[in-house]
Amino acid sequence: MTDAEQITKMKKAITQAIKVMGDRFGSTELDVEKAIEDLKGSMQTAPAAVAQPPQGATAVTAGV
Repeated sequence: MTDAEQITKMKKAITQAIKVMGDRFGSTELDVEKAIEDLKGSMQTAPAAVAQPPQGATAVTAGV
């Protein structure tokens, strides 16, 4: 899955969760549970972030 597809999937899941959780009287427990599962699923397939060095650490370059 490309980054753009992942972002689209996450946006859709977030939008659905906001809609379901904002509609307290029109949403069922199953609606809420499905929205939460969709959010979890969209975050689990997110590409891993590149590790950042701690603040104050200097970058080491090879061959300089």
